[in-house]
Amino acid sequence: MSKTPDSENERGALAHIGADDIRGAAGLVTTGQVVDLGMKIGPSTPVPGHRAGVSRFMNRDGGDYASGAGKPGGFQFAEDTVLLPTHVGTHVDSLAHVWHDDHLYGGHSQDTIRSTTGAQRCGADKLGPIIGRGVLLDMAGDRELVAGDSISAEDLQREAAARGIVIGRGDIVLIRTGWLGRTGDSAATYFDGEPGIDLSAAHWLADSGVAAIGSDNFAVEPLPSVDEGVFPIHQFLICDRGVPLIEGVVLDQLAGIAPGPFLFVALPLTLEGSTASPLTPVAVL
Repeated sequence: MSKTPDSENERGALAHIGADDIRGAAGLVTTGQVVDLGMKIGPSTPVPGHRAGVSRFMNRDGGDYASGAGKPGGFQFAEDTVLLPTHVGTHVDSLAHVWHDDHLYGGHSQDTIRSTTGAQRCGADKLGPIIGRGVLLDMAGDRELVAGDSISAEDLQREAAARGIVIGRGDIVLIRTGWLGRTGDSAATYFDGEPGIDLSAAHWLADSGVAAIGSDNFAVEPLPSVDEGVFPIHQFLICDRGVPLIEGVVLDQLAGIAPGPFLFVALPLTLEGSTASPLTPVAVL
């Protein structure tokens, strides 16, 4: 059963980020350039077969006025409704997303998650703003990773050393595999396996005290699995260590212009009881 010293900490490793860390990360800003790291969300957003797609419904549009809708004082407007799974596009997994042995992160029972109430513990509404020092490890810089390829702790350490970066407590570590950039235009290809970090890398990052881990794939870990169990990285990072995973991060542009740490900002929606939240992360350089 997963336990932490403070079972009331439903932010998990995000609690590693303190005010001093945020001030330090803000001090990394030199040019003020903002790089959008989020996928566009719409009906064309790639979605795996077991999830519903993104749907948009226009509540009011130009056609209403063409058919005679009133426009008092000349005023006209449009409104729409968007329905989407929370685990679609660029999103962050809450600590209620994955568990094992009948208990969530912090030792909370799986009985705290119900269809009628959502996640009473560790839901997306507990994550809060994710603001801190962002670090990009570009594992696709000199090779093309394919589905099932594993990125080890040694691989990450080598890349960090090459960039002169020491991964530390409170960092938001983004790992570029090149997968989204190469396959993201086709849901069938994008979701047909992926490269990702293995358990050695997950242990090293968690032991380094990172606050969150993001990647440009849909599950952070390699698929098909490398015989380490069923979604072992999710189980270990989310349930055992309380490290939120940010999936579907757009990293190709950032890889070309940010060799060093940067200010990372992402604001999950306060979706009460949800197991994830869409978000638009940005790197401020």
